[in-house]
Amino acid sequence: MAKAVCVNGHKRPAGAGEEAGGRQAARKRRKADGGRGPEEKSSHLSAALFGEDCEISHDQLYELLKYAALGKCHNATQPSWCRIYHQRHLAGVVVIVLHEMSQLHFYKFYLQFKHLRKLFRHRFTLTPSANFLASLYGEGANLKPQNTAQGLTSTSSQCIPKSSDLQCDPIIRKYGEKKRGLTSYTLTLEEQKKNDYPIKGSPGCKGYIDTECDQQRTDSSPLFGLDCEMCLTAKGNEVTRVSLVDAQGQCLLNELVKPESTVVNYRTRFSGITKKMLLPVKTRLSDIQTRLKKILPHDAVLVGHSLNADLQALEMIHPSVIDTSLLFARNEGRRFKLKFLAKAVLGKEIQCEQKLGHDPAEDARAALELAQFFIEQGPAKVAELNLEMLLTTEKLAEVSQKKAVLQPQGCRVQKQLNEPPHLSKPCFLDCLQVTGQKPLLLGRQEMDSSGLCQSNLSTSNKQILQRALEDVPLSTFSIIQFSLGPEYIASHLLAGLYEKVRSKLTDMLTIYAGPFEESFCLKSVKKEFGKCGPIQSLTVVTETYQPYVCIQYEVLEAAQLAVESLNGAEVAGSCIKVQRPITAGMLDCDVWIKELELDVENEGVIYVAGLKESLTEMDLQEEFSQLKDLETLFLPKDLQSGKHRNCCFLKFQKSQSALDALEVINGWSVKGSKLRSRNALASGHLWRWIWQVNHSNGKQGGNILYEKMEQLSDSEQDLRKKVKKLDHHIKKLYRSLQNNTLCIVLFPGVNSMHGSQSGLGLMGIKDDGGRSAC
Repeated sequence: MAKAVCVNGHKRPAGAGEEAGGRQAARKRRKADGGRGPEEKSSHLSAALFGEDCEISHDQLYELLKYAALGKCHNATQPSWCRIYHQRHLAGVVVIVLHEMSQLHFYKFYLQFKHLRKLFRHRFTLTPSANFLASLYGEGANLKPQNTAQGLTSTSSQCIPKSSDLQCDPIIRKYGEKKRGLTSYTLTLEEQKKNDYPIKGSPGCKGYIDTECDQQRTDSSPLFGLDCEMCLTAKGNEVTRVSLVDAQGQCLLNELVKPESTVVNYRTRFSGITKKMLLPVKTRLSDIQTRLKKILPHDAVLVGHSLNADLQALEMIHPSVIDTSLLFARNEGRRFKLKFLAKAVLGKEIQCEQKLGHDPAEDARAALELAQFFIEQGPAKVAELNLEMLLTTEKLAEVSQKKAVLQPQGCRVQKQLNEPPHLSKPCFLDCLQVTGQKPLLLGRQEMDSSGLCQSNLSTSNKQILQRALEDVPLSTFSIIQFSLGPEYIASHLLAGLYEKVRSKLTDMLTIYAGPFEESFCLKSVKKEFGKCGPIQSLTVVTETYQPYVCIQYEVLEAAQLAVESLNGAEVAGSCIKVQRPITAGMLDCDVWIKELELDVENEGVIYVAGLKESLTEMDLQEEFSQLKDLETLFLPKDLQSGKHRNCCFLKFQKSQSALDALEVINGWSVKGSKLRSRNALASGHLWRWIWQVNHSNGKQGGNILYEKMEQLSDSEQDLRKKVKKLDHHIKKLYRSLQNNTLCIVLFPGVNSMHGSQSGLGLMGIKDDGGRSAC
């Protein structure tokens, strides 16, 4: 099935060195200037939210929030189900959570959510969760610790990535998944130039000594680990110690070197070199160069971590090198430190703080073993180590240790932070804390976020809104929680709401046609009305003087198309009238239909009926490919049988193209079948939900007592007022946001012993037009 693409979003976190006051002042200035700086780019988001692709899990939602808030520069990856362009230009991320509300509430009070449905074009079904807030920012995810033969034994977030995730790993993107010989990992000449390696004939390498290791390399060529320590002299960086180890880890060279120029800084903390150590040393750089040339065989491959600096300091040129800082690839040119890789991959502690400076022999051996591990295990095994997540875990552990010192004894937060790292996944809000961002949490319900973020408890939606208007512009990431109140979320009231929605939906899907002659052909009626869309049931009504037929469709568009095209038509030899049932809930049916047609989610989407069962998706794609600006074709399938229905939805890039297509398609024949078409009423995520409600047969809420239904009816007017006011709060908060702010509104759904209701998400990025960009 073709994929739909549309949505916009992006964020710009403050620089690491920028103080909070500076960030706040900058945001206030941007807000005063209309929210966008003179050179600030517009962010945008694309997502295939159409048909079967509209159901989003909490892990996928977490993916989106993490990337939107952190971006590539903090190791977050693009979400798998949508893509944010110019993420670093996002002004902020605001998540509005409507506590204990579900997709059911949105469509029960669809007309009351006037602003909400007009502000956001993009909607998705959200799988319900028993602990929504925890899953929202990453706690409680089902991640198992990984034990490696070499490396870390347990981590808070270590898990084997899915095969789909592995494809996005920079190591896999660079080398593929298959094992290769060592020659596949040596740097090419272009890579050496790009990473400032000494190159023969380069102007900057005049006077450099060639190792003369010019023999052809093979996968059996010997590996040698090399590392140097340098001091700062009047000349620049000069070698003060050199270590070379062979493939078995034996130290072949470990020499102190006397610099040619006066030492300005011994850098003892890192080099371990002191003035006293160098006083008796007679060895010079030229001596080391001679010894290295003598030791290294003609097909030697040198291994080191950022080896270019060592060769520059040695003033030597070597044609074949493996650089472990580049071998263990990361995104955007960032590199892992040797100390971290040694611990994460090899399970070795190097460069310990107890030691004075680094031991070059230890570092050379670590780099060599890392290269050997990579070659022997292959890129896929290395990618499975999930090094980015390990690094985040390490940073979070550092934050935890610092906070443990600051927290008083017995504090709940301290207990959480001191838990063994393998017990839980790092909280998403903790990840923000690591990057220097301070999330804002506002709501009636206490949000247990490990204590790293400020929590504010308010008593009313109005107070929450007031605090949000003041504080959201000063935060890069905000979660604002509104609630209807406990009196409106009782299980029997929710069941009553479900029954009312199901009943109304059933009536909207139902039409009555007639009158017919006593001896009319029911098969002809079914065939004619089936051209409007998939029929769920068809029954003959005999209580009337002349027979009528009650037809219940599976999609709203089919019922509406039947009313519009067959009312007054001659069917089965009779001129008939087509109408929907007259009930209290259907008195505003025309208003609903009009609002659904104008819904921003349905812009550029049309419904096509009359397709033969023999037509395949490929047939339809080929047939409709001539339509201008066609973006997506969605062919609904029966969720039980898996067979496609005799209808489809077409999504166009432009609304005008959809209107033009309507004129072309109506009356168009495909393999002898005449097509009928109209504007979409319930496309995108709504197809599956309507199908499930339509096939429930009253199982949910069907046993509600009459008194309880009456109780709901008595309070429904007040509930509508509360929903309308809530809608106005969201509108006011949205209008206060800076341009380029990603805003997501979430109906979490309900997942309890009393039943389950899917959630709903609406999202977009605010643009100059005041509505989410598309």
